[in-house]
Amino acid sequence: MAEEATFAAGCFWQVEIDFANTPGVLSTMVGYTGGSADSPSYEEVCTGRTGHAEAVHLTFDPDQVSYEELLEKFFELHDPTQLNRQGPDVGDQYRSAIFFHSPDQEREAIAAKERAATDHRKPVVTEIVPAQKFWLAEDYHQRYLEKGGMATCRVPSAAPV
Repeated sequence: MAEEATFAAGCFWQVEIDFANTPGVLSTMVGYTGGSADSPSYEEVCTGRTGHAEAVHLTFDPDQVSYEELLEKFFELHDPTQLNRQGPDVGDQYRSAIFFHSPDQEREAIAAKERAATDHRKPVVTEIVPAQKFWLAEDYHQRYLEKGGMATCRVPSAAPV
């Protein structure tokens, strides 16, 4: 039986494609969660006044990929030590957050955050909060990188000198 997971790790385009390409992930959709406004638009979320995060909601087959494996991937996809930003994207809509759907997911998320904290020299600022209403983002955001023929939207890191 399929399960749900919801993650926020910066701009949702890259997070979506990385999870969509994970064996065992059955579907992904991008949207907004964790805020106070009903049915927020991308423009409203970008103002920072709605409190929503750009997030990816996914369904997965736990016989093919565990929630723990998804959490490991989540922490690999972004820098969980950056508060309200990822790279050049700044604002609380780009925060690092895990929106858990069950007490088991909450326990696993807390353990994964503790493991991630040992890998970083700065505090991990990832929020772990109950899943809330997930508002689907506008259609043009869904599978955005695939529609544009892009494999990534990551800013390349500087080559060593």
